[in-house]
Amino acid sequence: MSTITSLQKIAYQRIARELLQVEQVRDMNRYIQHGNTSTLTHCLVVAYYSYRLALRLPIRFQYKSLIRGAILHDFYLYDWHIPDKSHKLHGFVHPRFALNNAKIYFNLTPIEEDIIAKHMWPLTIKNAPRFKEALLVSIVDKFCSLAETLYIPIVPKEVAQIQQL
Repeated sequence: MSTITSLQKIAYQRIARELLQVEQVRDMNRYIQHGNTSTLTHCLVVAYYSYRLALRLPIRFQYKSLIRGAILHDFYLYDWHIPDKSHKLHGFVHPRFALNNAKIYFNLTPIEEDIIAKHMWPLTIKNAPRFKEALLVSIVDKFCSLAETLYIPIVPKEVAQIQQL
């Protein structure tokens, strides 16, 4: 994958920083997602690689919605490793929690809602993505999750820089 241009990097970071102004988004850093990766780092990485891939594909994407939806796709705000009746079937139910939380703090586009609600496809077979942005995030999410579970370092410097602010 070719490098991201300075303008593209700035666009990604501007959108990410806007969401990071909300304390509850920053709170995702308190929860582990996969391996030793926080939920916030996971979401920022998924957003970054989804954006980079979208820039390379010969398809037009709504980049802002793609990035925002990807950053909010796991905005469920609990530790899924701790057993609890409310999230017993975490893989199936957390997209609904994430979408409900995102709607509280942000005005979402239909694309962003679709990304958040459908990112677990194909596990949630009856809940297939409606928008190409949601399909792309769902695919990138699986690759990032696998890398994190196997402790393969995938955090790019652009994501690390955002988190240091």
